[in-house]
Amino acid sequence: MTRARRITNLIGVVLPFVAVIAAIVLLWHRAIGWTELGLLVALYWLTGFGVTIGYHRLFTHRAFETSKPMRAALAVLGSLAIEGSVIKWVADHRKHHAFTDVEGDPHSPHVGHEGGVLGTLRGLFHAHIGWLFESVGQAEEERFAADLTSDRTIRAIDKLWPVWMFASFALPFGIGWALGGTIGAALTALLWGGLVRVFLLHHVTWSINSVCHFFGRRRFQTDDESRNVFWLSWISFGEAWHHNHHAFPTSAFHGLRPAEAALDPAGLVIRVLEKLGLVWNVVRVSPERQAAKTAFRVSPERQAAKAA
Repeated sequence: MTRARRITNLIGVVLPFVAVIAAIVLLWHRAIGWTELGLLVALYWLTGFGVTIGYHRLFTHRAFETSKPMRAALAVLGSLAIEGSVIKWVADHRKHHAFTDVEGDPHSPHVGHEGGVLGTLRGLFHAHIGWLFESVGQAEEERFAADLTSDRTIRAIDKLWPVWMFASFALPFGIGWALGGTIGAALTALLWGGLVRVFLLHHVTWSINSVCHFFGRRRFQTDDESRNVFWLSWISFGEAWHHNHHAFPTSAFHGLRPAEAALDPAGLVIRVLEKLGLVWNVVRVSPERQAAKTAFRVSPERQAAKAA
């Protein structure tokens, strides 16, 4: 990747977060206070865990097992993130793993975008939220998510996605009204606990789809462009250990080394749930499997696909 594309990528990652922090500082006690900030943080983490623990690690990769009520709760929490309904999200993500960074990948920043700064911007926009409008739901559900389409509870939650989308905004609005007692308090709660929260969560998703396929560290030989980006790990719930994840997709823990595990919040939550007996059959990657993965070689077919 050229220097210009790297700079463009970094600006796109950092600037929105800087803008939100600046807005909080400048508008403190005028358009935001402790209630709004608390809603922003709490709902960001709850819905984020719904996506990364529920949508991603449980439903997409079956990294652990849990009860039907817990499955339903995680599916609803993931739906509140407004990144798409559970079955469509899973089907698209499984397709991403089947065609990572080659033709057929629904949200790669590398596919179908020419070089240069403009091409980079188009790729980053697509990887951020563009794919939600352009290629979301195009993965065949019966092919990529047959196990979920046959689950009556998950299928019902999937069909009710417009309800969860409405609830995602109604919840902070209602809490703001209950605590503040005015329509103004409700609207500011909606702004920060709803709109800003969704913006930040989508932006982090974009960062995983784009940044973690552009630059960072690798230690396993995989046939894609995945990278580990440690400085994104905490706010992405551990998803930024993305190269680890692509090397071992079914692992419940994306942080494989002790230092990485400490920056894998979703993995830490799964460990707690396991100790409480709420999840079981948690998939772990042994040091031997990790060592063996370093001997992995790119298949000739994938090499030909990337060269095409």
